Amino acid sequence: MAENTGINDTQLVVFRLGQEEFGVDISQVREIIRVSEITSIPNAPSYIDGVINLRGQITTVVNLRKKMGLEDKPVDGNSRIIVVEIDKNIVGMMVDSVTEVKYIAGSQIEMLPGMISGSVSGEYIQGVCKLPNRLLILVDLKKVISEVGLGNLIPAEA
Repeated sequence: MAENTGINDTQLVVFRLGQEEFGVDISQVREIIRVSEITSIPNAPSYIDGVINLRGQITTVVNLRKKMGLEDKPVDGNSRIIVVEIDKNIVGMMVDSVTEVKYIAGSQIEMLPGMISGSVSGEYIQGVCKLPNRLLILVDLKKVISEVGLGNLIPAEA
């Protein structure tokens, strides 16, 4: 029997990276924007695409494909930046596309098998949601962003 994650019923912003679908808790999402001009930062980690000016606020953009260990893909018309707020810090997450907002019952979410959760990208996964005809991978944004160095990000305005 699969182990439950303890996650309550929630709404998720669903997005794609390649052929896989992922979800993040909508309560952590501030907005979803089209990709605008990104200024690269010298000597930044490879998964940092750079920074954007989001209505006067400089915001770091993390390439979620690179962070999850997937092959990079050029930005296209479907690419989006999901702007999230974690522990009062704002960061943009580059994704291939955003597909929907979906209500998920906590009972639909299970933990990953041990050998997957210990892998490089597995550490960023909070669980897997069983939907009819597909699985949705839940991303743990706190873990993804913690390695970016939240102390170096721009704090959200009070």
